[in-house]
Amino acid sequence: MRNKRKKKKKTVLLMFLIFVGLFAFGTSGYAYYLWHKATSTIASIHENIGDSKKRDSAVDINKKDPISILIIGVDERSNDIGRADTLIYMTVNPKTKTTEMVSIPRDTYTKIPGKGTMDKINHSFAFGGAQMTVDTVENFLNVPVDYFVKVNMESYRDIVDTLGGITVNSYFSFSYDGFSFGKGKITLNGKEALAYTRMRKQDPRGDFGRQDRQRQVIQGIINKGARISSVTKLGNMFKVVEDNMKTNFTFDDIWEIQSNYKDARTHVKQHDLKGEGTKINGIYYYQADENALSKITKELNENLDS
Repeated sequence: MRNKRKKKKKTVLLMFLIFVGLFAFGTSGYAYYLWHKATSTIASIHENIGDSKKRDSAVDINKKDPISILIIGVDERSNDIGRADTLIYMTVNPKTKTTEMVSIPRDTYTKIPGKGTMDKINHSFAFGGAQMTVDTVENFLNVPVDYFVKVNMESYRDIVDTLGGITVNSYFSFSYDGFSFGKGKITLNGKEALAYTRMRKQDPRGDFGRQDRQRQVIQGIINKGARISSVTKLGNMFKVVEDNMKTNFTFDDIWEIQSNYKDARTHVKQHDLKGEGTKINGIYYYQADENALSKITKELNENLDS
């Protein structure tokens, strides 16, 4: 059993893996409880997707094959399946101890496979759920997606409140949705954390800045969650996960990744997808620069080579 979470992680990939792994291994004093709840929780949130069309054969994590993971942050509302407003693709190579990551802006103009149309990439989830989003990202980046983790962005509120608040480091002051956020280290409750991750138009970096704040909140959740010692709080956290997360990871997958892939954080490379905003038929889209996209595709695929 692992005792305490290590220091801050620099990628959303590791954040989410440790976030899930925390429930399984985080507090040795409740080992049996955690093991039982972890296995049942992972089973309840499991969702299959088809094998990647970009791979000739399936990856084998028991052999430490490099893997790819797509984080899908969905803003789900009542009576609305939602849109994939956060898309972060990562490649993890435990042999070279390297992780590569790229955030895909939500307004990115691309083909939606299965729909036969060009549209904003975040609409793919509304059209066909996780499977269509995975297919769309594979087609756009020309890379395989081995695993996905879908998270309802609304769950940030419940998670943060269950933890009793989190701390983030805001790099500028702004107000949004009735809340004011100062510059520097600030403490957020659940509603504040949700607003902090949603603001986009006031950020000088636009969607990239919003994604950075989302990563800050996730990091704050992990840092606070690592100190959980209450069975009641852990039970509440399991409930939040069950209600707000889907993934094709199995419990065995997570066990192997926690054991064999954690050193991939030794070297982390983050890519910015360069491009520019444009309007097509009066609708705003983000048009990726083809040369920049090709370069990112090449580097991501190289990191997936054994």
